[in-house]
Amino acid sequence: MRFTKETFVTAFALFSLFFGAGNLILPPQLGFLSGPDWWLVALGFALSAVCIPVLGILAHARIQGGLFEFASKVSPLFSLVYCILIYAISVALPSPRTAAVTHEMAIEPLFNSPPLLTSLVYFSLVFIFVINRSKLLDLIGKWLTPAILVILVMVIGISLYDFPFHFGGNGFQSPFSHGVLEGYQTFDAIGAVVVGGVIIVSINLQKKERTYELKKQLIGSSGFLAGLALLSIYTGLILSGALLHESFPADISRTELLTGISRLTLGKTANVFLSLLVSLACFTTAVGIVTGASDFVRSRFPGHPRSYLYTAIAGSLLGIIVGQLNVGIIIDLALPALMFIYPVTIVLILLNVAPERYSSTLVFRTVIITTILFSIPDFINSLGISEISERSASWIPLSDYSLGWVIPALVVFMGTNMIYSRKGRNQSGG
Repeated sequence: MRFTKETFVTAFALFSLFFGAGNLILPPQLGFLSGPDWWLVALGFALSAVCIPVLGILAHARIQGGLFEFASKVSPLFSLVYCILIYAISVALPSPRTAAVTHEMAIEPLFNSPPLLTSLVYFSLVFIFVINRSKLLDLIGKWLTPAILVILVMVIGISLYDFPFHFGGNGFQSPFSHGVLEGYQTFDAIGAVVVGGVIIVSINLQKKERTYELKKQLIGSSGFLAGLALLSIYTGLILSGALLHESFPADISRTELLTGISRLTLGKTANVFLSLLVSLACFTTAVGIVTGASDFVRSRFPGHPRSYLYTAIAGSLLGIIVGQLNVGIIIDLALPALMFIYPVTIVLILLNVAPERYSSTLVFRTVIITTILFSIPDFINSLGISEISERSASWIPLSDYSLGWVIPALVVFMGTNMIYSRKGRNQSGG
């Protein structure tokens, strides 16, 4: 694994495109509520918000195509529907959420301005970055990410140095699975399949002579470094929240907790530093999402050169409209969509990094169909209809933890491969 200047710039860009609203406000509250079990929550959160996304980047390094190629082994029609769902969800929920978090934590405390003004200015700037997408890696990787990392390290470092290692009570029945499910809310698995494609296109736009292997090495090494940085920051934020359990009321909101931790660690300058941190972290994620959606539409309509521009405009306008909502409302709205699309995305990532002999077209199709079917009870439960999930919990393993799709998908993966390999041996023997 080689680490060059270009590797670090690309890794910084990947980290920044991943690290947005949810990545910033979710970990501290997880630690705050988990007490001495903060490390179990951190492990679960790392699984869904670090390991799976990094595998998604490694899958893109192998495929070196867009999101459509990511799911095309199931079928072209499925891939098209999946892409539309992913980009629709991304542009409608996590992208506007970044503007809502920026307003609540960075703008309103300093200027007391209306959310409409914030989202209008915010997505106007997003649009400017998106239409200058050939400069995206340099703009984000060289300038924005270092500023984000410096402020985060300051907050975490002061928390660990100044506060004693005493913890409150644990508020979770199952800390590990709660960490896994909370990791869904970062959208990082979805982010991996979206921004991985953005990175591929950005590297190709640099017009440098690179072989398939060189690009694979660059993307793989960058993904590893970005994942290492994410793991360190998440663990630090979760532990910081756990250490400061006595400093805040038990019912404090996610955004209020992060603001409070920043004030305790950074003192009088907290508002300025926090405003800068939140704005940069959220902004880069929104840029990555709108850029990915615009790239996809342009790839589907190659004969229409303005399709990229029109998608960027539509994504920015939708961001302005939804970005005015409260952060909590957007998180609640996102849950049903996540419970349906996230398992499919995780399985696609794992299948795309699996060796070719274990990931045939038949395996892709059977495992994805199984995952969709066994995700339905969790999806229905997220809509507030608990009867189906209660019945399914009695016969589907892990259904109590909203992970009912895991065992069936694994069993079908192993069973299909056994049948496929036995069929291959029989044919070669005959």
